[in-house]
Amino acid sequence: MVLKDVLSKEAKPAFMLGNEAIVRGALEADVKVVAFYPGAPTSEVLDTFSAAIGEFDYQMEITSNEKVALEVTAGAAFSGVRSLTAMKSVGTNVASDILFVLGYTGVRGGLVIVMADDPHAHSSQSEEDGRFFAPNAYIPMLEPASPQEAKDMTKRAFEISEKHRVPVIIRTVTRVNHQSGIVQLNKFVRKDFKKVKWKDLAEEYTTLGEVARQKKLKMLKRTKAISEEFETSEFNVITKADSDIGIITSSVSYLHALEALKILGLQNKVSVLKLGTTFPLPKKLIQGFIKNLKKVIIVEELSPYLEKEVYVLSKNINPNLKIFGKLSGTFSEAWEYNPDIVTTGIALATGSKKPNYKTLSQKAKKLKENLPDRYPTFCAGCPHRATFVALNQALKIQVSKGQNHYFANDIGCYSMWIYPPISRSDSSLCMGAGVGVANGLSHVIEERVVTIIGDSTFFHAGIPAIVNAVHNQNKFTVFILDNSVTAMTGQQFNPSTEFTAGGRKGKKVLIENICKAIGVEFVEVVDSYDVKNNVEIFRKALDFDGLAVVVSRRECALYGDRVKRRQGTPIVPFYVDKTMCKKPYVCLRTFYCPAYELDKDKQPRISLELCDGCSVCSKLCPFHSIKRAGVKT
Repeated sequence: MVLKDVLSKEAKPAFMLGNEAIVRGALEADVKVVAFYPGAPTSEVLDTFSAAIGEFDYQMEITSNEKVALEVTAGAAFSGVRSLTAMKSVGTNVASDILFVLGYTGVRGGLVIVMADDPHAHSSQSEEDGRFFAPNAYIPMLEPASPQEAKDMTKRAFEISEKHRVPVIIRTVTRVNHQSGIVQLNKFVRKDFKKVKWKDLAEEYTTLGEVARQKKLKMLKRTKAISEEFETSEFNVITKADSDIGIITSSVSYLHALEALKILGLQNKVSVLKLGTTFPLPKKLIQGFIKNLKKVIIVEELSPYLEKEVYVLSKNINPNLKIFGKLSGTFSEAWEYNPDIVTTGIALATGSKKPNYKTLSQKAKKLKENLPDRYPTFCAGCPHRATFVALNQALKIQVSKGQNHYFANDIGCYSMWIYPPISRSDSSLCMGAGVGVANGLSHVIEERVVTIIGDSTFFHAGIPAIVNAVHNQNKFTVFILDNSVTAMTGQQFNPSTEFTAGGRKGKKVLIENICKAIGVEFVEVVDSYDVKNNVEIFRKALDFDGLAVVVSRRECALYGDRVKRRQGTPIVPFYVDKTMCKKPYVCLRTFYCPAYELDKDKQPRISLELCDGCSVCSKLCPFHSIKRAGVKT
């Protein structure tokens, strides 16, 4: 992240990430309140705003979930203040309750919602297509294809929001959020942050019964007005060619389509309509584009969102139009696109000779044959690894006594316990669902249900399910892995951290206090690194005739290392004393830390560069052959 460019007061070009460009656009638009729950691929929006605190007068919150983040920003917008939140599409599921209501109530100040889809599920549990939120909620949607458009659309979205008194969605995808490019910066025009008197605003934001019915009519009228405005939007661009073949596309697929046309030598032989306003769609513009075409190719990732609309619009204006997209089988609804996929689809639709990728693919496949499988794993020093070592030992004891288990996983770094060598997960669904499904499973299966949840996920969506378990006296075991930050998305702060946005002092919320207050009878707090003593506590939790909660606490290793470096505290690694090691490989088979490797003598060796100095492996070694570097014994 190049923060100085995001903060620069000069009007100049700068190289930045798509997410940074969104922040820059919001700052140029004089945003005053921002709130987020971290989630890839939008995490850098949160991180950039957090890093910039003190340079501008906006207020920022890192909230417990996306619904709260949207409610925070909605409250600010009700009062006429410009506000912004960003979330991934599955996070929008969580926020959808308030999102749909905001379509009815509208807002006074500009409210921008950055929503990122994740084709190929790089960091998500599904390839959800979030575009359908916009028409369902009657909220306008813009789709940038580049960092420059991300910045420009963010600024324009605030204007649209205030003009029509409605939130505006900026829909991105991973390859837009994480794309880098040159962005033209404009000067900041910001006003001082001043509180207002609510009674002077003469606003109301209620919706129920007849009130809702009347607001629905206003919402429809508003959508029609925005649709007319989008017909001439600067974000919809037509590149004309002397051809009866056209392409309709949006987002990063537009860039793939341009590259594909270049590969096929069709740059000046196919017309292209690039849509930047994808709800309400500029229907007249689309109809004018397809009126005289014989073929149109729809290039879009995920669902046939645009394609279905083109089918409807072509019925009267050009009924003989041949439409190539997902419904025709030209493109797949799975995964994210790339120039190769798009080139193949366009070649098929246009009858062009497609490039021969078969030879290259076969060569790549052959090269991969000799590579070993490499599964995702925990970082060196990760407290979760130590927790799972103790849990595995406790589970073995319980299995020997006849107790079997169902493992309900959740979303976080600990999701990786589904991979070898742990390989324990019977379900892994969405944030907080591990505890939720454990309630139902406890009624119907003989096995003891074990669920794993992190501190951030606990605050995000786990508490209601634990309340339910206490109230209904359900019996299962919950391990809450408290590493003090939302580690998987970049160590952002959460209620388990003593800091909030920008490193400002916050109030740390103790998970065990919440569990006890709810009424959980078995609550234990352990040090994740204390493997030997934790085995017996974990075993008791698995054996408890009721709901048992164990909070395994130790800060994220990466976060802890960052703190140590800032404080000047040395990180002292460990090494294997070859004279004492008998090669039982307990360190490799039990602890499986990525800092370990075998040397040419098949002797365990610790990489001094990777070792975090957590000391857990040294405590597990039966021969005490693992020692701290630089410490004499």
